[in-house]
Amino acid sequence: MPTRISRLLALLLLLAAPVRAEVIERLPTADKLVALTFDACEAKGQPAYLDRTILDVLAAEKVPYTIFATGLFARRNAEELKALAASPLVRVENHSMDHARHMERFDAAAIRSEVEDADAAIQAVTGRKPRFFRFPGGDHDGRSLAEVEATGHKVVHWTFPSGDPARGVTPERLSEWVLSKTRPGAILIFHVNRRAPATGPALPAILAGLRAKGYRFVPLEEALPP
Repeated sequence: MPTRISRLLALLLLLAAPVRAEVIERLPTADKLVALTFDACEAKGQPAYLDRTILDVLAAEKVPYTIFATGLFARRNAEELKALAASPLVRVENHSMDHARHMERFDAAAIRSEVEDADAAIQAVTGRKPRFFRFPGGDHDGRSLAEVEATGHKVVHWTFPSGDPARGVTPERLSEWVLSKTRPGAILIFHVNRRAPATGPALPAILAGLRAKGYRFVPLEEALPP
């Protein structure tokens, strides 16, 4: 029989063990819940703007959603993002400062700068520091993931790629693809930086189709508590 001291030592060892870094790719539920996320990407020298077609659909449907914005995008679209973030249905989270790809190649200081500079830019617009981070392109390794988590962020990616920025994608193909791939707990990814022209026209069919299958839309911060 384990003694009281041995049980205490085991507990201390468990508490001292490092928490494994993770990339969240789905919600921790078997219920028919999905989270809508939209990347607002802007790289250096590539100005980008919010897609009003998408935003108008989301507003009309009254669904919660999360925008993963780069710091550059937040600065360029400050007034619109500020207005959106005032809604209880919208959160703006961190997608790096300038959509830097392959952050796994960066040193620790550069990784932290990408995260913290974007935090500051987004918080200056929304009044709220982001909780979540999404690597541009999903590019990362264990070291870069640990560096981001050390800044206090959970890393949230997506369950499957929608492919909405791809050339030649039609609203019909996009909605069929998303409806066929969505499962309980899915984190859906789209783009709201005017580089995915099929997304706005496809959204009504996607939202209606998911509702017809019994799905409900939940905010990331509700499904992924601290």
